[in-house]
Amino acid sequence: MSNKFLYFAYGSNMLTKRIHINNPTAVRKEIGFLKNFRLDFLTHSKRWGGCSATIVPTENYVVWGVIWELHECNMCTLDNQEGVADKLYFPLTVDIETLNGKLLKCRVYQQCNKPNEHLKLCTLPKHRRPSPLYLETILKGAKESQLPYDYIKFLEKIPHNEYKGEYDIGLPLKEI
Repeated sequence: MSNKFLYFAYGSNMLTKRIHINNPTAVRKEIGFLKNFRLDFLTHSKRWGGCSATIVPTENYVVWGVIWELHECNMCTLDNQEGVADKLYFPLTVDIETLNGKLLKCRVYQQCNKPNEHLKLCTLPKHRRPSPLYLETILKGAKESQLPYDYIKFLEKIPHNEYKGEYDIGLPLKEI
């Protein structure tokens, strides 16, 4: 696997059609979770019309997601998609635990901005909420990947910001 790397997606890149826009070598390997981190929404994304997902170190929380295997040639496309050069996200290497208890070293992205307070996602103020399409993309990816039922129910309780404008995600909306 020397010319490949593992990537842990917890947001829109859980959906196959989404990750393949910029990263055609991505192959779904399995699902897993990141311990002692929580999901949050903080930085507004013009592309999505709302806040995009991030992970925040928090004891006794987990974030579920998809483990993708990608060819090295997609490392820079993934970094570009995540806005690493623009200092929106930075890459980390983390241990992701799989359903069978195996630990895998995976690349993951965390927003450079950090929330000042820990809010329950179901009570996020409107300015910190994801757009309807972004949230729908996350949910479709979670269901497609067969994340645990309870985690999908948790995601379904996240309110969106009611955005009704244009999106610039590189895919026709009917394909999401």
